[in-house]
Amino acid sequence: MADAFNFELVSPERLLVSEKVSEVVIPATLGEMTVLASHAPTMTTIKPGVVSVKLVSGQVKKYVVFGGFADILPDSCTLLADAAIPAAELTVDTLQSRIDTTKAELDRASGDEHKTRVEQFLTDLTQLNGIVVPA
Repeated sequence: MADAFNFELVSPERLLVSEKVSEVVIPATLGEMTVLASHAPTMTTIKPGVVSVKLVSGQVKKYVVFGGFADILPDSCTLLADAAIPAAELTVDTLQSRIDTTKAELDRASGDEHKTRVEQFLTDLTQLNGIVVPA
């Protein structure tokens, strides 16, 4: 059995996960990363994507996050999400609403830096739409 560590997934609305896990895959801004016990201390930003959590029992749970950051220590990982829901609860309408809201924000964006950030967020949401919404 793989070593276990504490994992918490928190959004402003609720605590989604607080358990001992053997592995967590997170959508870091610079690429997907796998966190295992004894991981080097790291802090990273999170982009919209799927977090895959492997519990000590071997069961895998998936959550959709819409940005945030992760604090990784050798014995724990805390992911503070801007928003998060269990993947099974994500609907086409929910995701499309976020995409529409982001498109409206892009139309109002002032300044190149803000526009670039919103464009990247919209790209991430669009890719997420292709991953988690059934065809």
